[in-house]
Amino acid sequence: MKFILMLMALVISISGYSQDITSQEVLKNAIDYHDPNNNWSQFNNTFTVVMTTPKSPKRTSVISINLPAEYFSVTATKDTVTTTYTLDKGQCKMRYNGQVLDSISAKEKNMTCDRATLYKNYYSYLYGLPMKLKDPGTNLSDTVERKTFKGKEYLVLKVTYDEAVGSDVWYFYFNPETFAMEIYQFFKTDEHGKEKPDSGEYILLSEEANVNGIKMPKVRAWYYNKADKYLGTDTLVE
Repeated sequence: MKFILMLMALVISISGYSQDITSQEVLKNAIDYHDPNNNWSQFNNTFTVVMTTPKSPKRTSVISINLPAEYFSVTATKDTVTTTYTLDKGQCKMRYNGQVLDSISAKEKNMTCDRATLYKNYYSYLYGLPMKLKDPGTNLSDTVERKTFKGKEYLVLKVTYDEAVGSDVWYFYFNPETFAMEIYQFFKTDEHGKEKPDSGEYILLSEEANVNGIKMPKVRAWYYNKADKYLGTDTLVE
């Protein structure tokens, strides 16, 4: 009996299940990997993201984020059109092909300050992960799941948000050895808060870029959860 118990313990240890790990520990290890010097809270840098999608011209976005100064700007160029959205301590400014727009001309160009805020939240969230999972209104599940995605095993954290923040359910996939974030995935919910299995998208992360001392995903390939349909790729250019 003693031999059998020792053998079972050895098998469990080899398979990686000898020690339980909490969701908070996974998140801490992931943040230590991506932001070892805690630079995100003082992030101040500019980087470029090139977006490619099937049957559409590429879009090049120059993004500036200065968290201490409460400043955000994104200048996106697609074909012959360049738009700029800037939020400086909450003050919104917009440009179209270099020309500053008033509220009337902005509306004619389908540009709004709400969209500026949307871009700020979008880019700050995605490029601030996994550190942004510490933000207020973020609800981290107590359970760490082990999932196999496209033939590779991951530690997976489930995240929901307070109603004021968002209704989607997110899953974050981490390398079980390095704790690097390699995939994230989200699902829409119905009126009862239940996940819609055919909704949402998953994003495969590959390569890394060092921006402000933070290891950010360099390439993000987007797919629909339904039928694995490819949507496009964002490539971070330092």
